[in-house]
This record gives sequence, C-alpha cells and structure tokens, in this order.
Amino acid sequence: MRRLAHIALFAVAVLFASCGNNAAQRDTEPIYSPRYAKGFAIERDRATGATLLCIRNPWQGAEGVTFYYDIDTVAPPQRIIAMSSSHTAMLDAVGCAERIVGVSGCRFIFNPTLCQAIDKGKIEEVGYDSSFDFEKIRSLKTDVVLLYGVAGEAKAVTNKLDELHIPYIYIGDYLEADPLGKAEWVVALAHLCGVADEGKAFFAEVERRYNALREQRYCSAYRPRVMLNLPYRDTWFMPPRNSYMVRLIEDAGGEYIYPQNDSNTSKPIALEEALLLAMKADFWLNLGQMVSMEEVCAAAPRFAKVDAVRFGRLYNNTKRTNESRGSDFWESGAVRPDIILEDLIKILHYEAPTDSLYYYTKIE
Repeated sequence: MRRLAHIALFAVAVLFASCGNNAAQRDTEPIYSPRYAKGFAIERDRATGATLLCIRNPWQGAEGVTFYYDIDTVAPPQRIIAMSSSHTAMLDAVGCAERIVGVSGCRFIFNPTLCQAIDKGKIEEVGYDSSFDFEKIRSLKTDVVLLYGVAGEAKAVTNKLDELHIPYIYIGDYLEADPLGKAEWVVALAHLCGVADEGKAFFAEVERRYNALREQRYCSAYRPRVMLNLPYRDTWFMPPRNSYMVRLIEDAGGEYIYPQNDSNTSKPIALEEALLLAMKADFWLNLGQMVSMEEVCAAAPRFAKVDAVRFGRLYNNTKRTNESRGSDFWESGAVRPDIILEDLIKILHYEAPTDSLYYYTKIE
C-alpha cells in the first residue's frame, strides 16, 4: 500500500503550466523559504496541512511551471536513483548516501564510498539521457528517481516512468547562478528524505563559511582580471556575467574579463577577440582537461605569450578527477561552494601552489 501511495503522490505530481503565478493556484504558507535558491520552496497546504516540496521552472527555458510534491503523506524514500552526480553529493551531505541504488554514469562518480558501493553492486548503472535502461530502473524497485531537465522537459523519460509507475521528481540545482543557491538545494533533498534538520544545519555552516570568506575579500581593493575556458573549434564561449562561475570569481575578489555578456547563456566569440581579452587577464582558469603548460600552448598556440601563461597563472579545477574524468568539482563542489571560494581566494590573491588547494591545481 505504501508503494501505491508513493506512486500516486510522486509520479502524478500536480503540474501547473498555465500563464501567471501558478503557485498562487494553491493556498499555501511557507515552511522554508530559500534565501538564495530560486527553484524550490517548502510549503504547507492550508487546506490539508500537507508538507509540499514546490519545484519551479526546473529546466532551461521553463516559465511559469510549478510542480508540487506531497512529502508529508508517505514515508521518506529509502531507495533512490540519482541522475546527476550533484544529487549524490547532496544525499551524502545529509547522511543518505546509503539510500542510493542507481546512478546515471557510474564511472564518473568521484566519491570513494559510492565507488566502493558501485564495485560491490550495491549501486547500479541506469544509463544516460536518451538511452536510460528502464528495465534496470524498474528492477531496482526505486522509491523515487531524481531527474534534471537540460534542453526542456524530459517528456520521453517522464512518460516512460509514468507508464512503468515509477515515481520521479525534478531537481533544478544546476540552473542556480548563485553558488549558495545551488548548495541550498541540499535542504530540498533533506526534506524529501525526512532529515530536514540535517539539511538546514549543513547548509547553515556552508553559508556561514562562504559569507565570511566573501566579506574578507571585499576588504581588498585588488581585483585581478580572470579569463575562463578554452576554445572549441576556433570559437571561445564566454559565460554570462551572472553565471555560477563568474559569481564565484567576483566573490573571491576577482574581475571577470568579459562582463558585457549580460544574457543567460554563454556567448561565442572569435579567437581574435578572445586573444585581446586574454592579453588583459592576470589569471586563466578552468581550461578543460589540460594538465600541463605544453598542452595549453598546443591547444591555443596564439595564447602562449599572454601574461597569464608567461607568469604561470593558469589553474584548472581538475585536482579531484577520476580516471574517467569524473570531476568532484561538479560533484561535491555543488554543495561546498565555500571550499571552491577558498581555493579561488588563495589563487587570485596568493598564487597558491597545488598542495594548498582542494579542487584546483596549478598548470605548470
């Protein structure tokens, strides 16, 4: 009976997708109003008293889309499939990693404890994107599948899950531009798993450390200029100024080299323009899978004489990467922006060596 109730309440979540403020169509009061995240809230239905996890616009381009999930009527999920490594990090942060029974991309998981569980067959591979193994998902008897939508609503996936009566919920942490907003989603998953206090306590400590580090940097007038990324097929993609990585750089006391991109997507620019920007940069960060100066110069030979290269100010977020290039920066870093910020402060203001950094490594 619990399983049937779970299916009814999770898989057939109430979806409001009409114009206007959809949340207003239910009479609710706040239980937890996020301070940074824009994509979720915890609310109480005034009519029924039920605790609702409210998910708003959980994929790129969504507008006026709201899901309500009743998380009060059924038991917290004990068997969870996570489609993103950031979901696994959130569950681990609140002591619920042992509930994970399936993931998308086992070989890209970095967490050593989860890797051991994968090796022992306690966590199984469920496939990728358009090639999910739905029979495997069904065989795992999961209580809920944690989904994310990238290019729109994952209708092909959700329709099949509905057909198989498999519960699912969208988690939109990757859409948050604010680093603390991304991390705050740990509170949403903690409520879902019945460990709300653990989630709020974990996030409160991350928030405290992050804000203390940020305030420390605001006392400095020095603002080193930062170049990001590498070219892709003779085109350089520059993230928007209100993006996750740019926010981290600015909070670390740095200055993004391309603030004129005020859109919500990365902007392609020609190599010639990128070279002019790089010539002005003090530091160059996040260079794909580059591990040496020789590789960087081979990939972008025209950039070999810019100051960031000549003075050895290249740092990559690949220190914690496994053999399949699964990155802990995008895994545990999703819930520990305070540690990322600490790395960036050490880099931009002290040119720190690799051994003093957690997620970053100096390219030499």
